[in-house]
Amino acid sequence: MRPTLYIETTIPSYYFDRRVELASDTERTRHWWDSERGEYECFVSAAVLEELSRGSYSSQADCLDLVRSLPVLEVTQQVLDIARIYQLERIMPAPPSADAVHVAVASHYRLDYLLTWNCSHLANARKFDRLDALNTRLHLGTPRLVTPQLLTPLEEP
Repeated sequence: MRPTLYIETTIPSYYFDRRVELASDTERTRHWWDSERGEYECFVSAAVLEELSRGSYSSQADCLDLVRSLPVLEVTQQVLDIARIYQLERIMPAPPSADAVHVAVASHYRLDYLLTWNCSHLANARKFDRLDALNTRLHLGTPRLVTPQLLTPLEEP
C-alpha cells in the first residue's frame, strides 16, 4: 500500500512558477511531480481548489489542470472545527487561514504526509510536537509536514 499524501496549494503553484529566486524549488517540485508522485496516493481538498481558483494569475488554468485528476477530500464541518481548534491553540494563524484547513484535512483523513512549500505555517519543525500532542488529544492522525526536498527517494546502498 502506497503512503497517502495531501498536496497543498503551493505545490501546483511552484510547478508553474517562473521566478528566478525559486528556480531550484520549482525544479524539485516538477521532478517530484513528474517522477516520484506515483509512489504516493495523492489527494487535494476543496480548499486547495478554492485557493487555486481565487483571483487571476497567468498559470491559474495550468495549476487547476495539474490537480484536476486527483481525488478531492471533503472539507466537512468536523474539519473546520479542527482547523478552528488549531487556531485557538495558536498552532496555526488566526482566520482567515486556509493553512489550518489544510492541516485539519490531512489530520482528519489520517494521511501520512502533507506536501507544501509553506515553511512558515506548515512545514515548520517547531510546530510539529505541539501539533502532534494536540492531535493525539483529539484522536487524530498527524501527517508529516514536508517539502518536496524532504521526500527525496532513498538511495540504494
